[in-house]
Amino acid sequence: MYESYYGLSDKPFRLRPDPHFFYGSKGHKRAMAYLEYGLSQGEGFIVITGEVGAGKTTLVRNMLGTLEAQKIVAAHLVNTHLNAEDTLRMVVSAFGLPAEDTTKSALLNRLETFLRSCDAQGKRALLVVDEAQNLSPRTVEELRMLSNFQTNDKSLLQTFLLGQPEFRATLHSPDMQQLRQRVIATYHLGPMDALETQAYIEHRLHTVGWNNDPAFTPAAHAAIYEYSGGIPRMTNHLCDRLMLMGFLEELHQFTDTHVDDVIRDIQAEFQPPPEAAETAARPASDAAELAALAAAYPDGMDERMMRLEKSVVSVLNILKKIVASPASNAAAPDNND
Repeated sequence: MYESYYGLSDKPFRLRPDPHFFYGSKGHKRAMAYLEYGLSQGEGFIVITGEVGAGKTTLVRNMLGTLEAQKIVAAHLVNTHLNAEDTLRMVVSAFGLPAEDTTKSALLNRLETFLRSCDAQGKRALLVVDEAQNLSPRTVEELRMLSNFQTNDKSLLQTFLLGQPEFRATLHSPDMQQLRQRVIATYHLGPMDALETQAYIEHRLHTVGWNNDPAFTPAAHAAIYEYSGGIPRMTNHLCDRLMLMGFLEELHQFTDTHVDDVIRDIQAEFQPPPEAAETAARPASDAAELAALAAAYPDGMDERMMRLEKSVVSVLNILKKIVASPASNAAAPDNND
C-alpha cells in the first residue's frame, strides 16, 4: 500500500523471516560465525538461542541460502510441538523421504540408508531444528540418537538447534549430559543496540530502493529503539505501522511524536474493550450480590426467590448503564434553552 507512495520496490518491514533483508549486526555476525564453524566441523550439535523475534530463523535461512547444494543436503524442521516419534517422522519427511504408515524401526532404517547414500555421493546431511524450546527431553534424546549414524571416520548427520532462552535450561538439565557432550558450540543472540537498530532500519529501506523519503529524525530512531529494545521483529512491526500512517497522513518525515502515536495505537489494539472487561467482571459481581442476599435471609429461603433477586439486580445494573451512557445524556433536554 505505502510502497508506491514512497517509491519503494517492495515492503521493507515484513514480519516473516526473509534472508533477502538479512542485516549483519555484531550479534548476528558472531552467530553466523558459530554456524559456519559448526559446518566446518561436520559433526555434533550447534545451539543458537535468542529472544522471540531476535532473528534466529532469518539467520539460518540466510546461511542455508549460501550452502552448496552439491555438498550439503539440508532439512529445516520448524514444527516442534510433537512427541518423539512424530518428530522422527518430521525429520524423515524434511529430507524428502516417505514417512507415512510405517514403524519407527522402518523410519530409522530409511533415514540411515538415505544418510549413507549422501555420504557415498560425497554429500553431508544437515538438520536444522527451529523452536527447540518446545522439544520435550525425550524428543531431544531422540534427536541425539540420530547422531549415532556414522561411518568409521565421520558422522553422517549434523544438527543445529535454535530456540528461545528457555531451551538453555533444558540443555543444562541433569538428563541432558549426553547431548551436552556432543555440543561443539553455543551462542546466545541478544538484541541490537541503538546504533545497530537505526542501521538495521536503513538497511531494510535501502534494500527496497529508499531515497530518504520518508526521513527519520534522530528522535524518531530513539523512540523506535526504546519501544523495540533492539528486537528485529518488534522493530519491523512498529516501522511497518509507521510507514502506513505516513502514507495515510501524507508524511515525508517521521518524528518521535509520530512514533509515539503509532505505539499508542498498537498498545490500544491489544487492550480488551470496556464491554469485555465489564462482562468478565460480571460473574464475580453477581456472585457477591447473591452471597449478600443469602446472608440476609433465613437458610430455608426459596431458590426461586434467589433467582428473582438476581434478575432484579441484573435489570437494575442495565438501567444504571443506560442512564449513565453518553447517548442518554445527549438526549436529555437542555435547561438553558
